[in-house]
Amino acid sequence: MTATIEQLLARVSKPARYTGGEFNSVTKDWREAPIRIALAYPDAYDIGMSNMGLGILYDILNRIPDVAAERVYAPWEDMEGVMRAERLPLWSLETRHALHEFDVVGFTLQYEMTYTNVLNMLDLGGIPVLAAERGDDHPLVVCGGSGSFNPEPLAPFVDAFVLGEGEEAVVELTDRLRAWKQSRPPRRERLRDLLTMPGVFVPSFYEPHWDANGHFAGLEPLVPEAPARIRRRIVEQLPPPLVRPIVPFLQTVHDRAAVEIQRGCTQGCRFCQAGMIYRPARERGPEEVARAAAALMANTGYDEISLLSLSTTDHSEIVPIVERLAADYPNLKISIPSTRVDSFSVDVANAVAKGKKHTLTLAPEAGSQRLRNAINKLVSEDDLLGAAENAFARGWTGIKMYFMVGLPTETMEDVAGILDMGQKVKAIGRRHMGGRARVRLSTSNHVPKAHTPFQWARQETAEELAPKHRFLRDGCRAAGIEFSWNDPRDSFVEAVISRGDRRVARAIHEAWRRGAKFDAWGEYFDGDRWEQAFAAAGVDPHHYAHREWDTAEPLPWDHVDSGVAKSYLRGQWQDVHTTRTVADCHHGACNVCGMQSFDARNGGKGVADCVVKLGRLVELRRAARAPDGEAIELV
Repeated sequence: MTATIEQLLARVSKPARYTGGEFNSVTKDWREAPIRIALAYPDAYDIGMSNMGLGILYDILNRIPDVAAERVYAPWEDMEGVMRAERLPLWSLETRHALHEFDVVGFTLQYEMTYTNVLNMLDLGGIPVLAAERGDDHPLVVCGGSGSFNPEPLAPFVDAFVLGEGEEAVVELTDRLRAWKQSRPPRRERLRDLLTMPGVFVPSFYEPHWDANGHFAGLEPLVPEAPARIRRRIVEQLPPPLVRPIVPFLQTVHDRAAVEIQRGCTQGCRFCQAGMIYRPARERGPEEVARAAAALMANTGYDEISLLSLSTTDHSEIVPIVERLAADYPNLKISIPSTRVDSFSVDVANAVAKGKKHTLTLAPEAGSQRLRNAINKLVSEDDLLGAAENAFARGWTGIKMYFMVGLPTETMEDVAGILDMGQKVKAIGRRHMGGRARVRLSTSNHVPKAHTPFQWARQETAEELAPKHRFLRDGCRAAGIEFSWNDPRDSFVEAVISRGDRRVARAIHEAWRRGAKFDAWGEYFDGDRWEQAFAAAGVDPHHYAHREWDTAEPLPWDHVDSGVAKSYLRGQWQDVHTTRTVADCHHGACNVCGMQSFDARNGGKGVADCVVKLGRLVELRRAARAPDGEAIELV
């Protein structure tokens, strides 16, 4: 006899991952909500529950009376084993319905190394992995998130991609679902109808082509409704903040309340995909943030709040926000997860620390000024050392610094600069803290990403990266500095998928068939398995990762209009070799990246105001004051 879900829970670790029923979760009557959407995150509950994007969509959809939005996460290996043994399909947390019973299964894609989990969850949920094998009664599989900006590696498995910000798009999707419930069109007609929805890419209506050299040559639309380019969705004004998030039963990666105080970043780091695809920058004011904080504390019981942004201390009113929260809620712990490398950011971090000063995190990214200029990371060594001096002098006991290795134009001299910087920071720490001072260097291997100036760059091979890792490891050990680094084989697979076309999908499918899953977890990633999958699928991974691409050749993601013009990215790529930099447009003139005219191309209005709004933002920044009342020059 098949076991029940309750019986399975007694046989696995962390059963609370699979029960549902958490505080603030929404469980609707299945019969009273005819539109049913499963929101899926392709990683464990512990990771997925910290994703704000999924929480926002869950809240928006469940506010619609006839819509039931439910959650599902990737089951851990022990749970998958008993599910397959007992032939129980993957279920939603709210009503425990199998995935194949929903109208739509929507995946949030944040990291390429979770893609095998997408296939595994579909298979566990009773849904054919290949979109071409699904019939009229199967749910539509829809994906969104940053991973969708190169949809081709997952194209054979996904019915539709929603490109860009989803708050308005998901409501429009429910309108289409409601209409289909009445007319009951076949699956192919539903997909064709989605072609007319702004920001939606339906891969089955496009055919890829390659040239004689095996290089991607373009996508051919197969029906008149299929646009040659799909413009991403942008919400012109940030929607109301999420103030009733689900409180998890387990401790998760970010187990605290959170307010998104700003969306988008215009610093212009040439390696950073998020900084390109989430433009323009949009902010919440101190009043709105304070109201959200009050509601979050009342609705969750948390006593810690995180101020979320790609670069929180770049917010034009970050000081007034911190002052307001500190004054209104003296016992509230405030977390600032992302900061600039400067003393001002340390001042802000110090203001919110409330006496508990452990480790401050900074991200210089490169070890020399030449290379920082090349990647447009506009911080100097003086900025970093000044921040370290400020932090240790004010009682912080540790500093963690993030760097990248394998960046375009990097030399061993640049790598030596990483160690030199670590040694200087360590010396500052010892001067203030003695033996208690801790410094940690963490490096990641550069992975070229779509829609960035580095989308044309080659990734360095494991053989090229190995001496850099050895140099830093040995040097840090001698200097008493902690050091960690990423496995180059992991980064290699990530690069192949990041720049992959539809042929790479064959390798993803083959890797999954050979047992790949949870590839983002070191204990599960198997480089040999991926090498075998590439060979079996007839895919040359070095073609995607280790080759510098010509700026004139078509790219697998050219059909996705992120808003930042390809010509701008091309110019930025050329500037890498001249070390010319561009300033953050929050601080002055427009850099003409393409966003200034995106609304005109998109047939809408408001986005071009990113240029007009800059003057107001700059004035706000100049007017900002430090927590102790001392004026700080921010520009």
